[in-house]
Amino acid sequence: MELPLVVGVDGSDSSLEAVDWAVDEAARLGLPLRLVHASLWERYEGGLPSFGTDRPAEEVMAEHVAASCAERARLRDPEVKVSSDVLPDDPVSALLHAAHESSVLVTGSRGRGGIAGMLLGSVSLTVAARAVCPVVVVRGAERNRQGSLGRVVVGLGDSTEGSAAVRFAFREAEARGCGLHAVRAWRRPTPEHVDHPLIADGAAGAGEEQALALLADGLRDAAGSHPQVEVRRQAVEGPAHKVLLGASSDADLVVVGARRRHGHVGLQLGRVAHTLLHHAGCPVAVVPQRA
Repeated sequence: MELPLVVGVDGSDSSLEAVDWAVDEAARLGLPLRLVHASLWERYEGGLPSFGTDRPAEEVMAEHVAASCAERARLRDPEVKVSSDVLPDDPVSALLHAAHESSVLVTGSRGRGGIAGMLLGSVSLTVAARAVCPVVVVRGAERNRQGSLGRVVVGLGDSTEGSAAVRFAFREAEARGCGLHAVRAWRRPTPEHVDHPLIADGAAGAGEEQALALLADGLRDAAGSHPQVEVRRQAVEGPAHKVLLGASSDADLVVVGARRRHGHVGLQLGRVAHTLLHHAGCPVAVVPQRA
């Protein structure tokens, strides 16, 4: 039995967008949906039952957030099985713990009190950088969030450690019935490393060919398992974070890998993933891969 798709909710506009995206994703993948709201009211108010008629306002608010988000999810797609939990913990800890029993963890791009146009919220960033399961941060324009563009983008880096991201991207493209745009960035030699224009042009051509060859190698196994997915391979000259940022503007989802080193407790995100989480024009999936 596959693990549920889990979405963190806090009642903000951003988390409501995440709920909508998560409902559609759960329907595509045939997964149950679990909504998680973290609240520390019990830690400070006490979790013992009271004989009084008044309930702590924090408890009422927490239950209202969870219930209203669950109702929103059921109204969006009555076929999706929805459950909700209020967890007595801080948001980061609650979501990281939930990740151990999640197929995918979904968050909004900023929490309550966030200002539209500001950078990614600290909860979403920390969860994306530390979770043991794939994390999707829902951001971008409505057309990108609604999946109306028919394109999933996956970025392949310099190592073979993006295989989990590639498999995730193929699964997404297949579930959506859309094409997969696989991108690899490459850089031409700097002027100080070449002494003739023809050498520079030759090196540039070789660089693009090598990037395309590596792209084909990185896609081969997953492509064989998903033969119905149409794949477009593209080697683009430029810094990887800028190349993928540009590709995200016309995509429904952009997928990147993130290496997880055993015993490392800090944020484990490369420059590409960090940039996309803050600035991408569409939802971003960060897929962990053990180094």
